[in-house]
This record gives sequence, structure tokens and C-alpha cells, in this order.
Amino acid sequence: MEGKMLRRTFLKSSTLALGAAAAGDLQAADNVVAAGQQDKSKVFFSTDISVSSLLKIYSRINSGVTGKVAIKLHSGEPHGPNLLPIELIKGLQARIPNSTIVECNVLYPSPRQKTETHRETLKTNGFDFCPVDIMDAEGDATLPVKGMREFFDAQGFMPRQPAYTPGWHLTEIAVGKNLLSYDSLLVYTHFKGHAMGGFGGSLKNIAIGCSSGLVGKRQIHGEGLPTGSLFLERMVEAGKAITDHFGPHITYINVLKNISVDCDCDAHGVKPTCNDIGILGSTDILAIDKASVDLVYAQPDNQRHDLMQRIESRGGLHQIEYMRTLHMGNDQYELVTL
Repeated sequence: MEGKMLRRTFLKSSTLALGAAAAGDLQAADNVVAAGQQDKSKVFFSTDISVSSLLKIYSRINSGVTGKVAIKLHSGEPHGPNLLPIELIKGLQARIPNSTIVECNVLYPSPRQKTETHRETLKTNGFDFCPVDIMDAEGDATLPVKGMREFFDAQGFMPRQPAYTPGWHLTEIAVGKNLLSYDSLLVYTHFKGHAMGGFGGSLKNIAIGCSSGLVGKRQIHGEGLPTGSLFLERMVEAGKAITDHFGPHITYINVLKNISVDCDCDAHGVKPTCNDIGILGSTDILAIDKASVDLVYAQPDNQRHDLMQRIESRGGLHQIEYMRTLHMGNDQYELVTL
């Protein structure tokens, strides 16, 4: 029943607000999305998926990007069928001074599990135009999940304690050691489905993507393959540690193109059934992932059906709920069409 209610809420607000925005009536969209609330995060949007649009959006969200910049993206399995065109990455990176693309090794069986073969995959997929830092190549660093115990104490409850977890969810997360050498983080995300999370947005990109292959990803997954809210909540908590670490020096771009129900970690991902939608940018991780889901839900049924089914069958909307619970951002946003 809860899932059906969430779906109805998303469909109603998404279709009305984003339909109005697409038609250029930003005031109507604003009225629907705000739902009477005054404080909204800005999410910049363009239907033009090009380097020029990326640069235009980036210029609106990069005020906190200073110093040595890490660009976190998903470089994908070798010859992945639904990867973003390399030009969309190359053209943006070249315009960001002192920037490096960053990745971490993976936990699942893949050429990307070991640093040496991971580097070969990067070359195969075209990442030879700038430095690429595999951040856990030389080990891990630990980031605290700030305020978690205090937060739950204040709520009067503690999270579930699975038998295979010593304690409760995460109080810390192991990330690639080199993450700590960067001053700012641009989270550049190919928004798509995900086998366990329902969808992979900015949250998944940093939570799973910055966690070290041998330790951090196992902290999120646990022993075995836990599904449902446990995995999602651990993922959100890991993301919180990273957003807290960078503070105002983190920003987000989601590219809604080649939107398969499968992640780029699937070397045999199915062909997208949803049309390309556009590019989103924001300094608010909750707002940009919520807006991305809303845009998908606002598509005609024959386009949104498969991804909606993937999201809801995995309880993926809980990512949005739990980010809101942990005060990681604002789910009330203004969609600003550029």
C-alpha cells in the first residue's frame, strides 16, 4: 500500500509540475512542486544534451568548486552498451581547471575489480584524455557518518540490526584513500536504473562509487546480498558521509540519456525504452535525484513503464525518503529551464 501511495504522489506531482515546466510555464510548475512551501532548491534543466548545455548548467552550480577537483563518474564495463558518449565527459572536463576523473575498484567479478585491469577498461571506454585516479589503488580512508547515533537517539529509535552486522547501520564508511586529497567534488552521473537500488542517481554515484572496492562496498552490501531498505539506507548513509566531508564544495549533474533499467555496471544492460530527457544540475543532492525521478515519472506510460517498475520493485523511492530523513537536502525544488 505504501509503495502505491508513493507512486501516486510521484505521478501526480511529477506530471503536473514537470509538464508545466516543459511547456515553459515555470510559474505553474513552481506552484505545483512547492506545494505551498517557500524554500526550494534550484535544479537547472535543459532538454539539449550537449557539451554547451553541460557548460551552461555547470556555470550555474560551480560557485563552491575550488582547488583540486575530482570528477566522480561511472566509467562502465568494457564496451558497455548504454554508456554516455565520451564527448559529453571530455568536453566538460577540459573546461574545469585542475580536475581529475576519479573512480574506485568494484566488489563484483569484473575487470574493474583489480586496479591493473580497471585501467585497461578505462582506456577501452575512451578515458585517455585526462588523468584518471583509481582512488583505492593504494588503500582506504575512513569517513564518519556524522551525527547518526545522535540523530537516531533524538528520534527515539535505532535502525534495524541484522544478524550479520556488528551494531546498526553505518557510523563510518571506507572510501578510496585518494578522495581526501581533493578540495571539491563534481558528481557527474549517468542517471539510469539499478538492479538493487531501483535507480542510480547522484546518491548512488558517490555512495557506492567512492566506497573502496574491498572494504567500503562490502560495508554497504554486507555479507551476502541484502536487498530492500537495508541496502538503500546504508547507501544513503555512505552518501551522507561524503557530502558532509565536502560540505559546500560538492555539486551535481545528472544526465538523463540512454536510460536503461540496468546500471552501467551491467555489461549486457538492456536497451533503453525511455527516451532521452535532458541534463539536470544542482548543488542539492536530494533535489536533483528527486527531480530526475520526477522527470521519468512524467513521461508517457510506454516510456516510463519499465524504469518505474524497476524503481518500485526495488523500493527505490526509499532513497529519496531516507535522504530527506537524514536532512541531506530539500525535496522541494524549482526546476529552472535553461
